[in-house]
Amino acid sequence: MDMIGKKNLGAYFRELALTHADKTAIICEDAEGRISSLSYKNLDERISQTANLLKSLGVKKGEFVAIHLLNSIEYVLALMAIAKLGAIAVPINANYVYADALFIIQKTKPVAAITQGEFVKIYEEIEEKNYKFKNGIVLIKAQGSSRGHVDFDKEIKKQSTQLKEEEFSNLCPAEIIFTSGTSSFPKGVLITHYNLLFAGFYTSWQINLESSDIYLTAMPLWHIDAQCTVMMPTFSRGATLVILERFSARKFWDQILYHKATITECIPKMICTMMVQPVKANEKDHYLRQMLFYLGIAQKDMDDFLQRFGVKSVLSSYGMSETVVGLIGDRPSEKRKFPSIGRVGFCYEAKIVDKDGKELGANEKGEICVRGERGKTIFDGYFENTEATNKAIDKDGWLHTGDIGYFDEDEYFYFVDRDVNLIKVAGENVSSVEVETYLQTHDKIFEAAVIGVPDNFDNELIKACVVLKEGESLSEDEVKQYCAQGLAKFKVPSIVRFYSSLPKTCTEKVKKNVLRSEHLNENLK
Repeated sequence: MDMIGKKNLGAYFRELALTHADKTAIICEDAEGRISSLSYKNLDERISQTANLLKSLGVKKGEFVAIHLLNSIEYVLALMAIAKLGAIAVPINANYVYADALFIIQKTKPVAAITQGEFVKIYEEIEEKNYKFKNGIVLIKAQGSSRGHVDFDKEIKKQSTQLKEEEFSNLCPAEIIFTSGTSSFPKGVLITHYNLLFAGFYTSWQINLESSDIYLTAMPLWHIDAQCTVMMPTFSRGATLVILERFSARKFWDQILYHKATITECIPKMICTMMVQPVKANEKDHYLRQMLFYLGIAQKDMDDFLQRFGVKSVLSSYGMSETVVGLIGDRPSEKRKFPSIGRVGFCYEAKIVDKDGKELGANEKGEICVRGERGKTIFDGYFENTEATNKAIDKDGWLHTGDIGYFDEDEYFYFVDRDVNLIKVAGENVSSVEVETYLQTHDKIFEAAVIGVPDNFDNELIKACVVLKEGESLSEDEVKQYCAQGLAKFKVPSIVRFYSSLPKTCTEKVKKNVLRSEHLNENLK
């Protein structure tokens, strides 16, 4: 059964405006605590105005438009306006500097860039040295000083709330999301209109999202998670989306309380930083009925968090940009097995294979492979990279994730590690995640990343990169002794180094390729 039919995102938002008209669609709280909102009717009108503005600048169907913004209502307007025109959005990580942004700009050659004051110098430098945006730079929140660029807030008021839309297939690309590149250069993941629409239906089913829900997120809108696990599911149910401009450990739980959020999502870094905040008397006075959770955390840390904040239901989920949604995950009505990542959802298949592609049985570790429908329930391919696409998706349609895992007798899946992060020690494969999770049970350790570094022949040494909690101290030997108490001898780190912080992606994944490069450079000196 095809739940999406032939409609694209433009038709979809028209439907939402008619069905939910005056209901609050979106609320945004910026870093200063200023709050803005739009109803479903107003949201569709503002999207059309934004599309008309871009159209007046010369943006056409099939052309690329870069978006480099912090979380905001304007981000949603830009993303969906580009889609309404049949153009293709190129979201750029707000943490990127000139060189990072330039890589993506040169790869996609967008005709325009939509950005804000904090980042505009990046695009001015790109125009000066490398590439000219044919249809200009659109500046959000120019505050009276557009610096010669298109003043979005001024110009949008002149645009009609009605848009003459062109017809195009929902299998056309809506955006290109560049992967975080923790092990190589980022690849452009082609996401279609169908992908985004399907994500709304799938995730709202997965988490039992209701029209009365208020879904709050601090995850970045330039990432697949915020779009397909939060934004699209919320809109698909006519619920209310609350986006925070930035995550603040000091303010996040107060924002959960203030906005009366019923659903939110967290990653380990968010939980760790919230747990060191002063305890408040009203922390359990919330309306949360579900919390989605991603990536690994020690059982004790999760239990402590749930007990302190009174969170009753946590749903684990597994996915990536290429899978569009968390296609393996928990459901509220089903049994959960922490630290399992859940079971396969409808429309998908999953299996575990060895290095020769042979399918494995229960409790046998191998690569997680998943199968969906290309351009509909999984991505359409990598932008201008047929070789990488064919390597990722085999002739039978199986997407090779590069993740190592297994499933149990009840078909619950478990994530072990990225294949590239497994450490080869004396003939054994050591999961960096297992060692990291154990390290983070130490009372003085805030977070840790574990990598394999060259030893001799085909062997590796385990190196632990450790960030201590504020005001704490540990020696290298003390860390090793602690590991020896709870890990097999061959899993104990040979090298321990202390860091003030670790290099991260926008979703707080540690850039282990950077740590490996730093180690090699240090040893070349």
